[in-house]
Amino acid sequence: MGIKENFTAIKNQLPSGVELVAVSKTHPAEAIQEVYDLGQKVFGENKVQELMEKYPLLPKDIQWHLIGHLQTNKVKYIAPFIDTIQSVDSEKLLSEISKEAGKNSRTVKVLLQVKIAAEESKFGLDLSEARALFQKHLNGEFPNAEITGLMGMATFTDDKEQVKGEFLILKGLFDELNQLQTLETLSMGMSDDFPDAIECGANSVRVGSAIFGRRDYSK
Repeated sequence: MGIKENFTAIKNQLPSGVELVAVSKTHPAEAIQEVYDLGQKVFGENKVQELMEKYPLLPKDIQWHLIGHLQTNKVKYIAPFIDTIQSVDSEKLLSEISKEAGKNSRTVKVLLQVKIAAEESKFGLDLSEARALFQKHLNGEFPNAEITGLMGMATFTDDKEQVKGEFLILKGLFDELNQLQTLETLSMGMSDDFPDAIECGANSVRVGSAIFGRRDYSK
């Protein structure tokens, strides 16, 4: 199937109220434009450099989400236009986002990335770190960064029960923090596991290869 058929198939699987972030990393601007023309406005990129190359070539009403690991020294490049940074995994990074957003007279939406997977290679805050950082946010420490939710990645495994268990850990934290301040977004699930993530409470999913096809990992 082509991109149009893939996109339509994914959209038909998503319940009402579940946001689709079309993950366009390693795919060209032309492919993004094709999905945009089908009505998709939210796209996710992993790398700042790649995002900076694509941003000038595409419609300005796209809501760009940075979903990959972000170094503090690169925040300034995307602060003028980024809609949401899903991968906030340290207080240092959150502070930098607030600072650079302020320089641009903006408030940038962020998600706290929580490490729920058993894999050491995954980034993210542990549960206690996420709680502490959220409390500092509530105390007004990051005035130009708005924590709107949580993001997490499950272990890459065929064990569905393990995956669901990890998703439910994040859903539990989301519900806990939501009692302190209303949160909008629980971002869980990718091409291989988004139906399980939705079953566990995700209201935003990050789908790339199931829309765009296999990626060129040489980039």
